[in-house]
Amino acid sequence: MKTAIYHGNKTMTVEDVPGPVIEQPTDAIVDIEYAGVCGSDLWTYRGQGAQAPCRIGHEFVGIVREVGADVSSVKPGDWVMVPFRWSDGTCEYCRRGLETSCVHGGFWSREIPWAGQAEAARIPYADGTLVKAYDDGHRPDDAVIPGLLTLTDVFTTGYHAAVSAGVGDGDTVIVVGDGAVGLSAIMAAKLLGAARVINAGSTHEERHALARTFGADDIISTRGEDAVADIRSLTDGAMASRVLECVGSAQSFSTAIDMAAPGGTVGYVGLPHGVSIDAKRLFFSNIRIAGGMSPAHHYIADLVPSVLSGSINPGFVYNRTYTLDQIGQAYDDMDNRRVIKPLIRLV
Repeated sequence: MKTAIYHGNKTMTVEDVPGPVIEQPTDAIVDIEYAGVCGSDLWTYRGQGAQAPCRIGHEFVGIVREVGADVSSVKPGDWVMVPFRWSDGTCEYCRRGLETSCVHGGFWSREIPWAGQAEAARIPYADGTLVKAYDDGHRPDDAVIPGLLTLTDVFTTGYHAAVSAGVGDGDTVIVVGDGAVGLSAIMAAKLLGAARVINAGSTHEERHALARTFGADDIISTRGEDAVADIRSLTDGAMASRVLECVGSAQSFSTAIDMAAPGGTVGYVGLPHGVSIDAKRLFFSNIRIAGGMSPAHHYIADLVPSVLSGSINPGFVYNRTYTLDQIGQAYDDMDNRRVIKPLIRLV
């Protein structure tokens, strides 16, 4: 089968490797139909993630080909979503809805070689990991599949930022970041009842248009201190009680905190790089910070009906489609911000 491999120095190849087989009775084999390229994949591509050479990709959906003897929740032929981290579904953390801390869980291409930007993958703990769109396992319409793919990571990550910040009815929410996670967070905030969403730090017209489609009421293109001043003006000095940090850089994190009103909460999901926090700033304004890695599996079942009904369509973050053989171009386009998020089609 074909799989994408990262070789370091922003170099991607597609190579033929042996296909997956059932190794444990709790395994399943999934033939991958669609995959996404994630911002965390981009960190690896830039030399700040997994060590090369490695397989790559952790957002994928497809058809179950085979299951182990102990698998009961899915069967061959079922169409499934694969969260960005596998989990057993039974440990203390899984029972609490924190599957990202599963004691038997892991990340694709790290603890095992299988990854999502490939033709197939072995799925450990299939019963605790795989999620069907429909109870009977039938394949969804093509039109909603990109939206369902976002539930494996990017949309559930934006949603986690909003949930962690406590977004609710009538809130004014600031979303820092105009990448796919930030755009997803805009839609998630509106889904949770936000009355006004302000997108901060966006400098691209194409992203402005999508932010408005996803529910942004105001957009500011400034960053850092200028962005804080613009937010102060837009909110008549009130700032916001809910701020969603969706980038992970030192500047974006600091900016998010400075935009929070006293007693407010910053929900953060951007993978932190070089971030340091002024604890005194938080202390004197009673600002809370909550979030981290999204337990995608925990949210998927609740969000699937909204995607299937068309009430939300987060799949619009995939604004260009590539074949697996075009994976190098997909990464280069995303790295240079020519595309918001690449969709990799394998069927």
